[in-house]
Amino acid sequence: MAGGERTRFWESPALSGVELLHARYIEQRFSPHVHEGFVFTVIEGGAQRFRHRGSDHLAPVGSMVLINPDEVHTGSKAHDEGWWYRGFYPAPAQVDGVLAELGLNAGGTPSFGVSVLQDVELHRAFGQLHRLLDSDAGALQQQTAWRETLLLLFQRYAKVPQAPLAGREPQAVALAKDLLASSLAEPPSLEELATLVNLSPFHFARVFRRATGLPPHAWLKQRRLEQARALLREGCAPLNVALQLGFADQSHLGRQFKQAYGVAPGEYRSACARSFKTAPH
Repeated sequence: MAGGERTRFWESPALSGVELLHARYIEQRFSPHVHEGFVFTVIEGGAQRFRHRGSDHLAPVGSMVLINPDEVHTGSKAHDEGWWYRGFYPAPAQVDGVLAELGLNAGGTPSFGVSVLQDVELHRAFGQLHRLLDSDAGALQQQTAWRETLLLLFQRYAKVPQAPLAGREPQAVALAKDLLASSLAEPPSLEELATLVNLSPFHFARVFRRATGLPPHAWLKQRRLEQARALLREGCAPLNVALQLGFADQSHLGRQFKQAYGVAPGEYRSACARSFKTAPH
């Protein structure tokens, strides 16, 4: 994020309004304040200095900042170029709701005991999640990634117990497959899909992954690509295939198709047409 100070704030529709911020600050100084919900930020550049729980803290690039609800804290630069970060601001109910789906909220709203986190895996995971929530990815993928990443953070640093192993729900998985296969262009969200098979969203996602080896959005992606290949073999134009199957646009289809099959959709379509013309009849 080059240049001067800039901010982008929004609420995620897929996550029931979880607040998100992508910002770079240089001269900004936050006076002592609180948030009603949690704060966890991913420091992507520079460094931040802040006071929290009566102590001064330094959050360098590669770290995360964790603040519990209603805890007073400040914020300012600790580097000449300021600091830039990706922030998540979920309300307590938005965290509790995810944990409740796996029966992990018996002890009430959890809290963090650390202010600055040095965890390469979580820094990468939350950075990827934030970019995912600012992309054209579907709600099915966004809602699954949010739950998995949030659980990892709270299990490691807020003493949330390990989730029980996912059981087997063959009827629910079979029904979910049918529902996804019949709605490739406009698939349901994770929460909608879970309601249709009568399971909680996170429990359903874990059951589905155990049964298929893939999270629901990845299984959907495979079905879309298989159908795309069939339509291209029939001579459909890549643009029409993309529109018909729910890809964001033709380039989205092109990227995913080449990642899976090693060739672009147009090249695949042309090769199939040549093969059909030269095949003996």
